Amino acid sequence: MGIFFGERASAPTRRGFCLCCLMTAGVTASGEWLTPREAFAQAQNVVDGMRGAAVSAPIAIRRLRGGVGMLEGAGGNIAVLGGSDGKLLVDAGLTGSRMKIEEALGAFGREPIRHLINTHWHFDHADGNQWIGEAGATIIAHENTGKYLSMTQRVEDWDFDFPPAPRLALPSRVVRGDDVLRLNGATVMLRAHRPAHTDGDISVTFAEANILHTGDTFWNNAYPFIDYSTGGSIDGTIRATEENLDGSADDTVVIPGHGPVGTRRDLRDYRDVLVDIRGKIATLKRQGRSLEEVIAARPTAAHDARWGGFIIPPSLFARLVFMGV
Repeated sequence: MGIFFGERASAPTRRGFCLCCLMTAGVTASGEWLTPREAFAQAQNVVDGMRGAAVSAPIAIRRLRGGVGMLEGAGGNIAVLGGSDGKLLVDAGLTGSRMKIEEALGAFGREPIRHLINTHWHFDHADGNQWIGEAGATIIAHENTGKYLSMTQRVEDWDFDFPPAPRLALPSRVVRGDDVLRLNGATVMLRAHRPAHTDGDISVTFAEANILHTGDTFWNNAYPFIDYSTGGSIDGTIRATEENLDGSADDTVVIPGHGPVGTRRDLRDYRDVLVDIRGKIATLKRQGRSLEEVIAARPTAAHDARWGGFIIPPSLFARLVFMGV
């Protein structure tokens, strides 16, 4: 288990973007981008691959401030607030990481997990709900997150059908709008976004520490996945980023759903990239270009060096944007 300290990583790590075995799936041996379907086929089922790799993936501990830290490497980034009221987690990671998560949580005190907030329903953020719920924690999530976890849910882009989660993995407290918790001397503010990455996204602000956990409404140094199967959209993703900007300051520490700890400047860069690529693809689509022609035009090229090298390759991100404009 690696331990890291500080508010911001100087460069992204493959561990921070989930699972290195899946990150190169978007490129052929000749360096050409695969089609989205080819990329996921080469990854040999992204869901099972990530769950399997989680067993051996190391967990990095990042101490931030105000008693808040982050665990990186268990799927989506996990925020941790320790204290006498018991630990609060934001997101639960992958089940295969349980032992390493529990070991890493020892750095934040001996208290048990008493509260878990799911930023959305995706497996790399909510797989651990079951063991955390079985331990007696209150699980808090958007009402749509609870809906998707309680039913068979298909994600077309992953070619995967998720079965209903066990009862103890389901939220026991659902959020329909903004909410506030007061735990361990901290004010924890929940913001329910309109449809963005999914239609059940929550961001979480630790007010006194000035730390924002965005969930997957922000991926630092990576193109995001947009889940159209459960209400996501490119326009909603841009809107949620604007809301995250409005809810942050220049000195806010920003925990993304994936990638290294960032800043408000990273959020602005992300917003600008999304807006630029959306505009280019919308123009090409209005001109009557097919999806294949849009991908061939490489509308993401100006941003690929920073944003295109990890989970979502440029060709897949172009298709996701194309679907929504």
